[in-house]
Amino acid sequence: MRRFMPIVLALGIISPAFGANFTTAAEVKPILQATKANWIAVRLYEGRDLLYFTNLLAWRCGVAKIEYAVNGGDMVKFVAEPCYLDQAQPNALKVEGLDAILVSFPPQTIEAIDVRVTFADETVEEATYTRAAVQID
Repeated sequence: MRRFMPIVLALGIISPAFGANFTTAAEVKPILQATKANWIAVRLYEGRDLLYFTNLLAWRCGVAKIEYAVNGGDMVKFVAEPCYLDQAQPNALKVEGLDAILVSFPPQTIEAIDVRVTFADETVEEATYTRAAVQID
């Protein structure tokens, strides 16, 4: 089997992530590091600036804490819904309502956002964004 392993992996028959639930820092950290440019999004909608955390929330089971600061202000903890470790899709978002995925601000007030993610293994990743870099229509 050893000499056939590269072929097996290339064909997708066995995947290193096979069976992974993505619930630990070791599993989600590489994904969040690779998608750092998309951790958040800003949208002007119905007269409000909306700061979305959807990408981070999709991998929250390996994350201990999400914090953000707007326009150089103090860091604020974003309260995410729990991880559902006893279910088939532990990272599924189940809480209804927009407050589960975003924070609302007065229109056109978000100019810059700092984000700090503390993983379950206590390591920390940070990112800084300008509105222009993360604004969606």
